[in-house]
Amino acid sequence: MRLNPLIILIAFVMAGTTSAASEVVAPDWSLQSAQGKTVRLSEEVQKQPTIVLFWATWCPYCKALMPHLQSMRLEYGERIKILAVNFRENGDPVGFIRKAGFDFTVLPEGDEVAAAYDVYTTPGVVIVDRHRVIRFDLRSLPPQQPLSGDEPANHSRKAAYRAPYWAAEIRKSLDAVLSDSSQ
Repeated sequence: MRLNPLIILIAFVMAGTTSAASEVVAPDWSLQSAQGKTVRLSEEVQKQPTIVLFWATWCPYCKALMPHLQSMRLEYGERIKILAVNFRENGDPVGFIRKAGFDFTVLPEGDEVAAAYDVYTTPGVVIVDRHRVIRFDLRSLPPQQPLSGDEPANHSRKAAYRAPYWAAEIRKSLDAVLSDSSQ
């Protein structure tokens, strides 16, 4: 039986264990950007650590997280890259990003890449270092406590609650990756 390397990574992260044996190399891929440029992951990560965001315009969790990612882009500047891999989409991802004013590289046809990473729900976030090692996977975070209240929370409310927590964890991982890569 062949084990999924992302599941192995998640198990190590949740156990608090890291070692060279637990490193998972991100699958390489190339996609066309919204501007028609070919973007290849292995080339992008050589320049700087890269956040790969798997998203869709209809996803309230993506909409809540994206402003946090934009603030990271502004704070870290050219030290990081954000690749917005759109999948499971029937809307206008390019128009959405443009209207929101986000400074991400938009990759509108990302269904195959999402499948290669076993990402089937939105948002998906991985941070890939210069050696193409996945240093963070949003799915590795422990589940949060449910919102309090008598009424079940709608997705927009849940998204607004979770996005700052996710962003803080992404920031911690980015800081660690940037610290490691500066040595």
